[in-house]
Amino acid sequence: MIRRTWLLFFIILGLLTLEAKPPQLEVRDVQAKVEEVLKAHVCYKKLDHEIASRILQNFIEELDPTKTYFLKDDIAAWLEPSEETLNRVLDGFRKGDFVVFREIHETYMGAIERRSHLASQIDQAEMPDGVKNDEFKDLQWVTSEQELVNRLVRIKALQLAAADRMGGDSRDKFIQRIEKRRANREAEIIGSTPEETHRLVLTFILKATTSALDAHTNYFTPNEANQFMIQVQQRLFGIGAQLRDDLDGLSVVRLLEGGPAILSHKLKINDKIIAVNQEPVIGMDITEAVELIRGEKGSSVLLTILRNVEEEGQERHVETHEVEIVRNEVVLEETRLETQLEPYGDGIIANLRLFSFYQDPKSSAASDIRKAIETVQENHKLKGVVLDLRSNAGGLLTQAVNVTGLFIHKGVVVSVKDNTGRVQHLRELEGNPAWEGPLVVLVNRASASAAEIVAQSLQDYGRAIVVGDDHTFGKGSFQTFTLDPVNHPKVNPQGEYKVTRGRYYTVSGKSPQLVGAASDIVVPGILSQLEIGEKYAKFPLTNDAIDPHFEDDLSDLSPFHRLQLGPTYKYHLQHKMDIYGPYFEVLKKNSALRIASNKNYQSFIAEMEKKNFDADPIDLFGQSDLQLAETMNIMKDLIFLKASDETPLR
Repeated sequence: MIRRTWLLFFIILGLLTLEAKPPQLEVRDVQAKVEEVLKAHVCYKKLDHEIASRILQNFIEELDPTKTYFLKDDIAAWLEPSEETLNRVLDGFRKGDFVVFREIHETYMGAIERRSHLASQIDQAEMPDGVKNDEFKDLQWVTSEQELVNRLVRIKALQLAAADRMGGDSRDKFIQRIEKRRANREAEIIGSTPEETHRLVLTFILKATTSALDAHTNYFTPNEANQFMIQVQQRLFGIGAQLRDDLDGLSVVRLLEGGPAILSHKLKINDKIIAVNQEPVIGMDITEAVELIRGEKGSSVLLTILRNVEEEGQERHVETHEVEIVRNEVVLEETRLETQLEPYGDGIIANLRLFSFYQDPKSSAASDIRKAIETVQENHKLKGVVLDLRSNAGGLLTQAVNVTGLFIHKGVVVSVKDNTGRVQHLRELEGNPAWEGPLVVLVNRASASAAEIVAQSLQDYGRAIVVGDDHTFGKGSFQTFTLDPVNHPKVNPQGEYKVTRGRYYTVSGKSPQLVGAASDIVVPGILSQLEIGEKYAKFPLTNDAIDPHFEDDLSDLSPFHRLQLGPTYKYHLQHKMDIYGPYFEVLKKNSALRIASNKNYQSFIAEMEKKNFDADPIDLFGQSDLQLAETMNIMKDLIFLKASDETPLR
């Protein structure tokens, strides 16, 4: 997969990239950091042939992420390395001699020179019509100069087609701008002095090595570490949009709740930004585009966008629009919990949309949900609760435990196995659930980490029915970061790293790692067909399991704490239940029939299968949220069926 073309990122965060000057790295720094990472990592304690092969692959792709420089023959010896080559790589880490990586870097410098020689062929080539972004997904290395020329010509045609819709600058000026940006990037990777080149190679070695271990272990340059901490602290500036670089512009993938873009109602999912303040971003390095979009709070940014439009009786066509958005601070915690009530019979159903698992001195996810439920019960007859965790990317693990505890009695919620193999259990200790009635958890493929723990734990205990996309994201691991924003906020000039330390497991002993939490009843949503999730990562951790802990023996605690907790904790433990089992077949059958009979839903599914749908369901399908509406129908069926069972015979 082309990392640059299909990389998702928050535009308000900026992309993590090398700064103008490489980090102050020496060979001993690389050796020390690799040793530290391996010591902390959950799986890999030493480099072996498999990891060495991954490192070579990563190093090559760090240099040429778009596969537009190397020919396959240039790098064949490293793409499919011999045992001798792998041994040279491993010896290099032990002895501090990274000659193999210098050889690859020198080959890349030759590839840059070759591409310059091919420029005249590209300039003289006739531009093809109908080039699509999908062509540049999952690219393979080209095998000849002519194939490389053809690829570059098609990329150029894609970019020019988008540029033509802008008007203004001539094609010649646009091409000059792209070529200048390409030359600048090449100069940054080559380095201006032998010392700078040496440090650049060491930087790429660290990036390639850490990311070879798993999808969430990474090395950060000092500039990247600062950017990462902005994300961790969740105080961000810009427009509040998640974008994807598609070579011919920046496609809007997501609008952040409470952000300027979504509040302006001017930007939509799948819009493609082709210029910022009339400066074309096609072919621009992604970091430059980020800097153009970011700016002072209260200032305006003008975006030129392409929008797919499909009007009744007409074929889908593309329109060019200019939209102005006022920049603002985006605090991710602002939108935390939303409560919606839907009347049903003599009561109501509460939909609780939780966006993250947060906690601060004033509030938390669990306390806010408890208050919401209590408020509803004071004013209405509460008949059912839908806990909506769609696109909830996680948060604090302790809050995942506390939120689960709102719906169960005492018991293990999640277990953590660290890099030493030690297992610790996090438990609900209070035994004071806020709601013990019908419960449905709504998820999608973007429900991750803490959200998956809550969904799967409630499912494990039989306390909730999980509804939504076929599975959640599949992140069942946890990481630690070497930079402490509170106690040690100063960034190391040699850079920082994030390392995967362990996995999470719910009470059944299953981990959502890689596979996600599976829905009991599949109800398609806007993300159902998208290739997002841990299993699509480059080197994801495998899935494993531990023993179930429904019967909690407190074996992870010291004898003193076991004795102290035991008598009170053991009373009224949450047991595994089957309160929904008798209704599953009817619920599934009814849901499938409703979806099959709903013309709007069928149109929606057809568009998703094309993978070119407009992710704003209001425009396409006449309903604000088809997935939620069907989930509410499932809840209504459940309430009705349970009430029927409880009605005494006469």
